[in-house]
Amino acid sequence: MPTKPARDLQTFPNPKPDRPYEIAMECPEFTCVCPVTGQPDFATIRLRYVPAERCVELKSLKLYLWSFRDEGTFHEAVTNRICDDIVQAIAPRWIEVVGDFAVRGGIHTVVTARHGERPAGV
Repeated sequence: MPTKPARDLQTFPNPKPDRPYEIAMECPEFTCVCPVTGQPDFATIRLRYVPAERCVELKSLKLYLWSFRDEGTFHEAVTNRICDDIVQAIAPRWIEVVGDFAVRGGIHTVVTARHGERPAGV
């Protein structure tokens, strides 16, 4: 059965909810579509978060990010949506999502969205 894009983020219990620690992930193959021109936009999405009770399951994150490949969206909107959707799914102590978009029209765009307070010492 082929794997298909999905907006359903799966989670699992944090194995160490009493210890603040950081999880970092990078997706160098993110794509979406410019809502103005219809041309593809390419980006590296970087996630860093300090989990509370739940963590994001990696395959579901891959399929979630893949689900944007045919969607027309601005860089700012998609980066913030990814942040909001992960916050909704796992309620982390802190999260940072960086959308580092490839040059388009001579402009390199980097969008950073954050939620929560980063715990001291992490």
